[in-house]
Amino acid sequence: MIDRIREDTLHLMKIPGLSGHEEQVRYFIKEELKKIGLTPFFDKFGNITVTFPGTGPRVMLFTHMDQLGLVVRKIEDDGFLRFERVGGVPERVLPGQAISAISKNGSTLPGIIGIKSHHATQPEEKYTVVSYRDLYIDLGMATAAEVRANGIEIGSPVVYKPSAEVIANENIIGTSVDDRAGCAVLLEVARQLNSKTNGPEVNIVFSVQEEFNLRGALPVAQKIKPEIAIQIDLLLASDTPDMKDFGEIKLGKGPGISMFSFHGRGTLNGVIPHPVLVEHFEQTALNENINLQKSAHIGALTDLSYVQSVKDGVASIDVGFPIRYSHTPQEMCDLNDLVGLTKLLVSALNSLPKNINLIRD
Repeated sequence: MIDRIREDTLHLMKIPGLSGHEEQVRYFIKEELKKIGLTPFFDKFGNITVTFPGTGPRVMLFTHMDQLGLVVRKIEDDGFLRFERVGGVPERVLPGQAISAISKNGSTLPGIIGIKSHHATQPEEKYTVVSYRDLYIDLGMATAAEVRANGIEIGSPVVYKPSAEVIANENIIGTSVDDRAGCAVLLEVARQLNSKTNGPEVNIVFSVQEEFNLRGALPVAQKIKPEIAIQIDLLLASDTPDMKDFGEIKLGKGPGISMFSFHGRGTLNGVIPHPVLVEHFEQTALNENINLQKSAHIGALTDLSYVQSVKDGVASIDVGFPIRYSHTPQEMCDLNDLVGLTKLLVSALNSLPKNINLIRD
């Protein structure tokens, strides 16, 4: 199992798939599901669903396959590209970053986000963050005509240059750990559930456009009408020098559950998990001798924020794995946490009581 999760995670991290442009990621996941012997369903958004029949509560287990990035806003006459951000891209990491622009035929063009030469940087400029509106992408091309001839147009997707490798004690670093690692976990859960003969109906969903304002999972949830929704995503690790006051999540110390999340801005909301599901996952972790971590914080949220409100309400919980350096070009997770998360999910699903009481009374 660990080898499959490692291989799938590393492979998925190298596939570009900006929100709304997940085609290549979707193709890989589709082919892997077919190898398992499963028949996936695709909707108009591009979400993938595979259903395992059962009795008892209807479960929607899901994660997102898209990643954050940039979209071309303007092509300058001299071939430089201006761009908009898609998702929570931190402006302070952009200058000097290697990128991949995706052409109309799906091929990738290497480039860099321009940064003023250090030798020409004035003292007052050295400690400021440049607005993304003042940045540009350099593809090494001299004219707008050359850029367009290579398949780059207004609206073309751009991502951090894909990378993935294993360092030290099975730590994985690279692009889009969020949430290709979650996709690898759900592929392994699908392999494990493929032989099940009882238990609840489980609908595994690989959703799109999560980074673009949480768009993708809602149409799937409206179709499935789940009684229980389990979202798989990152949990912010707080074991680095700059995060020690944030919480207690540590890399390599096992999967975890979010006890509270809230975006903190605008109309975007968050999730307070259903207490019955919290108790069930806690007991499952205890039974399987899995260390279960807990998170509570403001500043992030998942698709579950909206899925929980479908129909007459859905019993919901966010379950995930620790990650360092989220939304940067080099995110980090621990393979052993992904393995632990897989075991936790499979056991929790297989042991879910048929007549579980989800009414808060």
